[in-house]
Amino acid sequence: MTELLSPALILVAGALLTALLRGHLRTVVILVAPLATLWAIWQVPDGVGATLPFLDYRLEPVEGSPLRRLFATVFALMAFAGGLFAFRQARWYELAAAQAYAAGAVGVCFAGDLITLFLYWELMALFSTVIVWSGGTPAARAAGIRYAIMHLFGGVILKVGIEGIVIHTGSIDIQPMLATNFDTWMVLIGILINAAAPPVSAWLSDAYPESSPTGSVFLSAFTTKTAVLALIMLFPGEPVLIGVGLFMVMYGIIYALLENDARRILAYSIVNQVGFMVCAVGIGTQMALNGAAAHAFAHIIYKALLFMSAGVVVYRTGKTKCTDLGGLFRTMPLTTVCGIIGALAISGFPLTSGFTTKNMIAQAAIGESLTVVYFALAAASAGVFLHAGIKFPWFVFFQRDSGLRPKDAPWNMAAAMVLFSALCILIGVFPEVFYRFLPFPVTYEAYTAGKVLFYLQLLLFSGLAFFLLLPLMQRTLTISLDTDWIWRVALHSLAGRSYEGLARAGRFIEARVRAAIGGTIARVQRYLDSPASDRAGRLEIFSRAQPIGSTALWIAVLLTGYVLAYFL
Repeated sequence: MTELLSPALILVAGALLTALLRGHLRTVVILVAPLATLWAIWQVPDGVGATLPFLDYRLEPVEGSPLRRLFATVFALMAFAGGLFAFRQARWYELAAAQAYAAGAVGVCFAGDLITLFLYWELMALFSTVIVWSGGTPAARAAGIRYAIMHLFGGVILKVGIEGIVIHTGSIDIQPMLATNFDTWMVLIGILINAAAPPVSAWLSDAYPESSPTGSVFLSAFTTKTAVLALIMLFPGEPVLIGVGLFMVMYGIIYALLENDARRILAYSIVNQVGFMVCAVGIGTQMALNGAAAHAFAHIIYKALLFMSAGVVVYRTGKTKCTDLGGLFRTMPLTTVCGIIGALAISGFPLTSGFTTKNMIAQAAIGESLTVVYFALAAASAGVFLHAGIKFPWFVFFQRDSGLRPKDAPWNMAAAMVLFSALCILIGVFPEVFYRFLPFPVTYEAYTAGKVLFYLQLLLFSGLAFFLLLPLMQRTLTISLDTDWIWRVALHSLAGRSYEGLARAGRFIEARVRAAIGGTIARVQRYLDSPASDRAGRLEIFSRAQPIGSTALWIAVLLTGYVLAYFL
């Protein structure tokens, strides 16, 4: 049956119309298409809503569940707020690519089979690359190429895993599994590449900051969170994800503390926050999966809010380095307040969305007696407050006076920031309303005296440490080497040297071949120029009798060589 179409198709149509229309009609499409998609998302019932024959399989492009609707809802909200933030400043192709990118994310949410999931997965990779290129600089073009290579590589790995599962099980259904064989490991690795898991996480901090001020807002929302959704659906309770998640958490904190570029700080912070979600998927209990889903929802909103505030700064000043910024609160009060709200939310401050979602993951760790994991996550919460909760707003909006006096955000950018600021606070103040939409029943109580006191102490002492160590926190014009140094420098240098070595070997062989051919031609020429009597004497070698044993020996040598070459 094909009675129900995927809500993602509305955004695909919106992307096509955005590319074709101009003026106010384009603006209407940019704002209405996500809202229409949001309405369609909540019309999808639980279970398989549509099937489609393909070869010997039945594709399921639409399958509903509370988890799928939750992620699709926040993706549609992000498409609307991102469109509102960008429609007056972004180019038409960036806006069209953003809607197609969001369509891929919504399509992944409702994909009921691995083939449909893979098709929407690659749709996201294609159009997110266009958004990276929308930065319009040589650095953005180069970063976009590296981004595309990495995601195509991840897509190939995912495809190999899916094909293996199809061949060995005959099923294309999306269902929980564990990484126990080559096929499932390939699927897991392909998903983790999109989740920006080390050692290939550097693609995120390489590409996102090079996009336009508006493009980085869209990029912050979809790719890594669809990977989290895929992990929840395919690998709940996979033990290796706990270690991977904790590594991502610490890795993101360290590099964010070292970074000088405002948007690169936020990019590394994405890796850090996704690490919380990956760790929760590895724990695998209902509370942990609720925490992963809830935190992904909240993260999309507050991370987009932070990228919006950074985007306004870049749009108004043209500067991204913390060393070039400071004192902007004087003329950009609204952007400053919204940035602070996003910073408090990502830090898990009480009465913000981060507090009501991130702490569910820590509680799930305690519920499974994972004490080391709990304390690692608590320490990471303090680290998040250092780099995103304090460092980003302090160095961008406060610290020393940079002398810059830019205007505040244009009205459309301001409206988008206010909308997401309100959502951060509403989820933090009324968590019970939000918990109703989570995939499993919630018995977790967000606000207890012990939790509030513990996290207030943790965050306040973290803030005290920041200001006590402020001289060490001051950034300089340095470059942080990440794992992308391996393929951007080391492999590039190795390839160049290999090419030079092969070129020298080729020139050497060519010279020897030319010399041999030249010598042969010279000898033939001398033979042809010699008298007839000398030629007859030289031809005697071809008419000389040869021993049979010698001939048999050479035949045996040739046959042996042929047999060895055939079997090897």
